Amino acid sequence: MRRGKRVVARASRSCVSTGTNIAVQKCTGETPVPLTFQLVLAARSAIQVTVNSPFRIGVLGSGQGSNFVAIADAIADGKIPAEIAIVLSDVEHAGILAHSRERKIPVQFVPPGKFRTKLDEEAEQSFVTALQNARVDLIVLAGFMRVLKGDFLRAFDGRIVNIHPSLLPSFPGLEGWKQALDYGVKVAGCTVHFVDAGVDSGAIIGQQTVPVRDDDTAETLHARIHAAEHELYPKCVAAIARGEISTHGRRVVWK
Repeated sequence: MRRGKRVVARASRSCVSTGTNIAVQKCTGETPVPLTFQLVLAARSAIQVTVNSPFRIGVLGSGQGSNFVAIADAIADGKIPAEIAIVLSDVEHAGILAHSRERKIPVQFVPPGKFRTKLDEEAEQSFVTALQNARVDLIVLAGFMRVLKGDFLRAFDGRIVNIHPSLLPSFPGLEGWKQALDYGVKVAGCTVHFVDAGVDSGAIIGQQTVPVRDDDTAETLHARIHAAEHELYPKCVAAIARGEISTHGRRVVWK
């Protein structure tokens, strides 16, 4: 069953108008004037927006799911106008699946295949199909330990977000908090960003700083960064769900 009327906004040189409360690109002659879109406007893709329908989130995770819990709790408290439609994991007994079942959220374990750091072709298609069947508007990575490539990124272009435990673009990749501590920075933190084909290289949505103490170890710094993630990630997801951000090249602008 289709979920209400869909409005499709495409970046183009023609003038577009709408009777809904969603702003679309408004043109004057040959010069387009970008306005704020529901979800994200990226010049390379079309964004489909469902009118008068709940904003649906799909979550991917491989571990305990503490960021998932922070987002689910924010939804339950009315801080994020959305619902979690499905939770998927590449780890059969991952804690995130147990947390989801406790909240009566649909879950699915998808065997990742033969590779250690990415999904094989069959697994990738299983993830894509499950998310499409759940009709998700946004995909949230919450400790998902597989690199997403190819068909997955094309299927959800501009609609995948991740959180990384450093102030990107500094210290991408594994153990960003440890990289920061070893480098000797005085301020660390976390970053929510869109996912692209690079490693932690997508456009930055939000960041939160965490001071580095003289007596910090990798473990103590990581714990404080993790706490900051639980504050930042729900705020960023809420802003996307409310249509409060737009993209201009690599810049993500908040209302």
